[in-house]
Amino acid sequence: MTNNQSFYQQLINVLQRESVVMATIVKVIGSAPREVGAKMAVCGDGNIIGTIGGGAGEGEVIERSLKVLETGEKQLIEIDLTGTSGEDVRGICGGKVKIWLEKWSEWEIALVEQILESFRLGQTVKLITPFTKYTRPYLIGDLDFSRERDFFSELESLPHLQFIETIQPSPTLLIVGGGHVGVALAKVASLAGFQIAVQDDRAEFVTSQRFPQALHLFQSINTALDTLAQSQLYVALVTRGYPQDLEAMQTLLQRPVVYQYIGAIGSQKRIRTLYQVLQQQGIPLERLQDIYAPIGLDIGALTPEEIAVSICGELIKVRRGGTGKSLSQRLQNLSARSRIHLEELAYAPLP
Repeated sequence: MTNNQSFYQQLINVLQRESVVMATIVKVIGSAPREVGAKMAVCGDGNIIGTIGGGAGEGEVIERSLKVLETGEKQLIEIDLTGTSGEDVRGICGGKVKIWLEKWSEWEIALVEQILESFRLGQTVKLITPFTKYTRPYLIGDLDFSRERDFFSELESLPHLQFIETIQPSPTLLIVGGGHVGVALAKVASLAGFQIAVQDDRAEFVTSQRFPQALHLFQSINTALDTLAQSQLYVALVTRGYPQDLEAMQTLLQRPVVYQYIGAIGSQKRIRTLYQVLQQQGIPLERLQDIYAPIGLDIGALTPEEIAVSICGELIKVRRGGTGKSLSQRLQNLSARSRIHLEELAYAPLP
């Protein structure tokens, strides 16, 4: 789990006022709502930054964290999410998680500042959390980690000694087009953990008032790519028309930039016309086949907000490696025996 920049920005603001307990998932056994590396900071009044999954299990972690906040003693705890009968404080996810609880105070402010600086510079770092009484968490650069890979690989094989996690900048979504869909997409994608950049040749459409989530605003697509070329770059073309699509796509495909995703909004006719012209200009078909067009998942979206959800769903699918299918469709792959068993469970009386 790579915690995003917003988490650490909130964290440093709190650390400047008070200590917190950092709860980090270091091991998952079975099914759990969050992954290894997910973090939650617990404040003295019980308020939290981030989440390790919500529900009653998270409530127990908060209670345990408040005790650690008082004693200062680090703890490795295990939370059972299997829904065992009589355990009302547990969730029903079907697994267990091991969570490291450690008090962070003014000593960790410098550490968080380093993490935020790595985000700003677009650098990947490793956060080392020793499972020892006196050693505090620390950072090493990704380059340093690579040089000492054998040493750290040996340590990674000894999970009782420490936890090593990678912190890397959030991916950047370049929204080409500052219209209604672009505005809605910036809101949704920002919530999903993307850093937002917006490009539109109309100055009045790329303002901080219109796009408060955006870290970058551009009028030129070339300037945008010059600035963002080293990012994990996702691009969504939601322009006002075919001429803008063509200009943007020509620039994107002619630049030696590695894109994680390029998607283009529009009807099938608009997309076919775009592809035909690009092929006539020498863009190979293989390159065009990597483009997601028409953009988004098929959820029947109509409004700009619904279209933004559709696009963001596809962005997450590409980023996380999902299928885009309804999770309930997994049941269709079960055997007839399994389905019968599920029906028995569905109609069985609750304990």
